[in-house]
Amino acid sequence: MSLTAEEKSTLKTAAFGAVYLVSDADPGFFAMLRESFAASGALAGATGLVKEVLSTGPLPKLPRGSTAEVEAVVLPALSRSVAILREKAPSEVDNYQAAVVTAVEQAANASHGVNAREADALAKVKTAVGVVSDPTITGE
Repeated sequence: MSLTAEEKSTLKTAAFGAVYLVSDADPGFFAMLRESFAASGALAGATGLVKEVLSTGPLPKLPRGSTAEVEAVVLPALSRSVAILREKAPSEVDNYQAAVVTAVEQAANASHGVNAREADALAKVKTAVGVVSDPTITGE
């Protein structure tokens, strides 16, 4: 079953937004650049429908503003993305969750390890996408 343009946009905005939340938790241009490169590899490594959605079309327009404002858009979009996939492509749920979690973990670890703000962002993203946080992976 195929996804609508709006559903694809939700999945893409959620995934890229999750990476932005984690990257934004580690201030500095070079840190964000390293983290973005690390995360892009994980997103590009997805397979199937998830890879198609995340790697085609324009980049999503991510919300700007305070961390709380960005979270208010991205975290519900992550939960909605999983719900969309459960309904329309159940075999892709694990793939999407793995791509998002791997991307945010790689982003968090790309520059000077995981700080407290990044650990908090990681936990929120994992909860929103339906993956239980593993402190041994994130360094929480």
